[in-house]
Amino acid sequence: MKERLAVIAIGGNSLIKEKDRTSIEDQIKAVEETCKNIADLVADGWNVVITHGNGPQVGFLMRRSELAAKEIPAIPLEIAVADTQGAIGYMIQQALINEFHNRGINKPVVTVVTRVLVDGSDPAFANPTKPIGSFMTREKALEMAEKNGWKIAEDAGRGWRRVVPSPEPQKILEDSAIQDLISKGYAVVCVGGGGIPVIEKDGKYEGVSAVIDKDYASSLLARTVGADAFIVTTGVSKVAINFGKSDQRELDRLTVEEATTYLKEGHFPPGSMGPKMEAILNYLKSSKGEGIITSPEELLAAVKGKSGTCIR
Repeated sequence: MKERLAVIAIGGNSLIKEKDRTSIEDQIKAVEETCKNIADLVADGWNVVITHGNGPQVGFLMRRSELAAKEIPAIPLEIAVADTQGAIGYMIQQALINEFHNRGINKPVVTVVTRVLVDGSDPAFANPTKPIGSFMTREKALEMAEKNGWKIAEDAGRGWRRVVPSPEPQKILEDSAIQDLISKGYAVVCVGGGGIPVIEKDGKYEGVSAVIDKDYASSLLARTVGADAFIVTTGVSKVAINFGKSDQRELDRLTVEEATTYLKEGHFPPGSMGPKMEAILNYLKSSKGEGIITSPEELLAAVKGKSGTCIR
């Protein structure tokens, strides 16, 4: 029987679980836990394509660059995206290979450093909204903005962060290589952090200082490779409406129409669940698969319909 294919977009909580546990060692341990859950899915007969966030890691790298600016040239944002794609991809690739080895699963894993084409005239370049880097107090954020020329914004009640342009993904430039690897049975790690944003100019590709939303790019990837399921993991096991209120209600299953209505009614805010739900809906516009939002721990239960929120 042909393996079913899932594109799994793992969120930041899969890499950094607590604010005070951000060391490389802590991140590796968090990735190892997530990869155990992904291996459960593979053991159940799925092949997987894994994407991941990189917001905090890009922020750390850019901060290191700022601190070292008197000694070495600063790192452009798109290079930081590429750098963290490789580093986080390595963590996931190694953890997953080791977990497969422990279980006797014979499946190769590969990381593809991935470029994603964006439109140079995308209005996002004039309106930066994508948060990157660590959370700060308002006072610290204003200080950094003044010092570095940053744009800053409050991020979903969790603190203040630097914001950068977030253009819409148009095409995954390594899509043929990714599909070839899938056809050969590889588990593929790709489109990390939404991909390295590039524009096409005079017949050539050129990197730009921006960050593509990981969930939007992962949705495009899921459509491109014909995934049977597009799974977005986050810090909760199920999506809820009236979140944080006395009448909060968790949702097991949704139709596209119901999800669209709840999105329009404001149940899924732009800074948290909104982009995840929009990414799922974009995937379902041209796919007969299913979209799932759940926690990493509930991956296998979610695809079996026993947990998570499934949108069809």
